Amino acid sequence: MDASAQTDQHSTLRPEASPPVRVAVVGAGYLGRFHAEKYNGLDGVELVGIVDVETAKAAEVASHCRSRAFSRHQDLVGQVDAVSIVVPTPLHFAIAGDFLKNGVDVLIEKPMTTTLAEARELIDIATNNGLILQVGHLERFNPAVMAVRERIQKPMFIESHRLSLYQGRSTDVSVVLDLMIHDIDIILNFVGAPIKAIHASGAAVVSAHCDIANARIEFATGCVANITASRISTKNQRKVRLFQKNAYIAVDFAAREITHIQQTGEAGSAPIPGMTVDQLRFPEGDALAAELRAFVDAVATRREPEVTGEMGYQALEIALNVMEQIDDATRRFGVL
Repeated sequence: MDASAQTDQHSTLRPEASPPVRVAVVGAGYLGRFHAEKYNGLDGVELVGIVDVETAKAAEVASHCRSRAFSRHQDLVGQVDAVSIVVPTPLHFAIAGDFLKNGVDVLIEKPMTTTLAEARELIDIATNNGLILQVGHLERFNPAVMAVRERIQKPMFIESHRLSLYQGRSTDVSVVLDLMIHDIDIILNFVGAPIKAIHASGAAVVSAHCDIANARIEFATGCVANITASRISTKNQRKVRLFQKNAYIAVDFAAREITHIQQTGEAGSAPIPGMTVDQLRFPEGDALAAELRAFVDAVATRREPEVTGEMGYQALEIALNVMEQIDDATRRFGVL
């Protein structure tokens, strides 16, 4: 074969495309349907099936996403590389454990489990088997949250408000696990320091569980975070404000906006002399699609996920501490 023929032959050779990551969604409820739809739109992903004990729900979502319906999650073992677990929290441990013990990577919705012992066991199973365990703290993938990280240096005071109009959904759990845990996770990521103390209070107003809660978290660096979450507000609000040396940073999660006021020594539009205002607004993104894309990429490349099991454990540990303090006040004072 002459050189030109060899060149022609090699020019036609292409590396084989990587096989698609085979995924399934366990849970065909409100959020599970969104997981299925997003997976269905991702390149390099094959949506193998939708699982739900309510077979009609599984069949409806599977039909919508051109996939298959299953009533038992165990039937997917050997057919998938990874799963999203989007079922009520008390079921997380058993289902995730079944998949991890059979070599399947797992994305588990927040909160990862009902107890710290369960969370630790899942982390250990994943670690011992070299598997991906990602926790679904969706707000981490908000474009404003992702962009603000590089502006945060050493925050000394943080204030967050996550307020929601009453919707009657998720009232079977405390607002701490429903809403506050998002901000707990984000603030832990921003501060990156051990916790010295937690003080919490809350009240049940319209449900059998805490509907409004506040937590004050003190870090070893001296930073203090004041976190409020409510599902009985007259408005929707998702904001966090950070104060650090020579700077104030505000993040509006809903509007995807960052306001950064910093000391530059120059005349600016800020109300404080010598400080300038930098405002950034990000186009509407798809945080869930970004989260699932990151999970699939971690599965394909075997790199550590954005929100690890350890991070999910830490957020759960603080959330349970907050709930315990509120429950203790209830028992002592009969407030709720």
